[in-house]
Amino acid sequence: MVLENGFLIKTVDGMTEEMFFDLCQANSELRMERDRHGNITVMSPTGMSTGNFNFEFYLELGLWNREKKLGYAFDSSSGYTLPNGAVRSPDVSWIVKERWESLPEADRKVFTHTYPDFAVEIRSESDRLADLKAKMEEYRDNGCRLGWLIDRKGKAVHVYRADGNVNVLKGKSVELSGEEVLPGFSMTLEL
Repeated sequence: MVLENGFLIKTVDGMTEEMFFDLCQANSELRMERDRHGNITVMSPTGMSTGNFNFEFYLELGLWNREKKLGYAFDSSSGYTLPNGAVRSPDVSWIVKERWESLPEADRKVFTHTYPDFAVEIRSESDRLADLKAKMEEYRDNGCRLGWLIDRKGKAVHVYRADGNVNVLKGKSVELSGEEVLPGFSMTLEL
């Protein structure tokens, strides 16, 4: 099946977590995720404008994280094996320090068996909004406490919270807060 932003490989019976990890490592130039049914999505690279936006976002979170030392930040090459079995790689993610440090060292070297406390998906030109919304709901349903779906194309940010509440902030310039999940983190996004 061909998708707008990549292609889908139907599940292969017997593919273990270790086999999927090895497949990703052997094809490190590809960005792959696996849904809870085992289907693999291979995603295309983003355009330069989206890549620059992503970098600037990483930088803002990274500077805050370096100063506060409250957790660990990750880019889109980091994979999470969520409680539902899906393997996802948010564009940007963060885990509170105590949770990360409590994970076994061996689990930190693979697609770790946990969820992000904070997850961000940044919509590229080829991404379908419905697919990204489903991912954000999946993060939330698996323990993520705060999520931002940044839709530059639609000039909106969808804010997902652990209680199921979703707020949509619209405009060319949007003020965001890390709330209690990322204390003291805020930024103005120019969409």
